Amino acid sequence: MNENIAREKETGLLKSLKEMRGVLVAFSGGVDSTYLLSASKDAVGVNNLMAVTATSSTYPQSELEEARKLAKDLGIKHKIITSEELEIDGFSDNPPNRCYYCKGELFTKLWEVAGAESIPYVLDGSNYDDIGDYRPGMQAAKEKKVCSPLKENKMTKEEIRFLSRERGLPTWDKPAYACLASRFPYGDKIDAHKLKMVEKAEEFLKKIGFRQVRVRHHGDIARIEVSEEEVENLLARNSSDSITKNLKDLGFTYVAVDLEGYRTGSMNQTLPQS
Repeated sequence: MNENIAREKETGLLKSLKEMRGVLVAFSGGVDSTYLLSASKDAVGVNNLMAVTATSSTYPQSELEEARKLAKDLGIKHKIITSEELEIDGFSDNPPNRCYYCKGELFTKLWEVAGAESIPYVLDGSNYDDIGDYRPGMQAAKEKKVCSPLKENKMTKEEIRFLSRERGLPTWDKPAYACLASRFPYGDKIDAHKLKMVEKAEEFLKKIGFRQVRVRHHGDIARIEVSEEEVENLLARNSSDSITKNLKDLGFTYVAVDLEGYRTGSMNQTLPQS
C-alpha cells in the first residue's frame, strides 16, 4: 500500500463529503463505518451529522454496545432504530439475495430518519474491495440512492485501516465483521434461536482469546473459522475440549474446525460461478 496515495484519497473523500453539507451515516461500529463517521465529522461538523445504528436479531448486543460507545467518544449524535430482518417476507428462507431485502428495508428506514432531521444524504460504509465480492446489498443502496463515498473514492480496506490508525480510531485493527445471517448456507432456514446459538458461540470464542471468528451453522454441525495463525490454538487440547462442551451446550451436536481458516464470504463458495 502506498501511504501517500491513501492520504490523497482521504483528501478527495473529505472534499466530496464537504459538498454534501449534511449526512446520515449507517453506523455499525465496524472499521469502515467508524472511519466514515470520523471523516464526515471533519467535513460537515457535528451539527450536520447523525449516526444511525439498526438493531435486530442478526446484530449482536456486543456490537451494539461498541457502536454506542464509539459514537459517544466521537461526540456524534447517535440514534438506534429497529430493523428486524426476520419480519421481511422471504428473508428467513435465506435466498442468495437475502442482503438485498435486508438493506432495502434498512435504507428505507434510514431515509425516514434523514427526512425527519432534514439531512440530505444517507451514506453507507461500503469500500472499494467490496466490488470483488457478491454483495446484493449494493444493488439496494443504488436503488435507494444511498451514497458509498469510500467505494466511490476507491478506498480499500487496507487504506481505511491505515487512515483509521492515523486518526487514532480504536477500530483500525478491529477484525472484519458481517451480520449473523451470513453464518448460514443459502437456503437453510434462519430463525431467532439459530441466530442466538451462533451469537453465543462466537462470543464464547472471543472471550477465550480468539479475535477473528466465525461459527458457521450447518444444521447440527458448528463449523468454526478462525484466522490461520489461530488454528493451532483452536486445535490445542486445553482449548478444544472446552469449546466442544460449550458449543454442544448451546445445541450443536458436532463441532468442526475449518482448516482453511477464516475467509470473507466463505458461504458464497456454494454459489454457481458465473
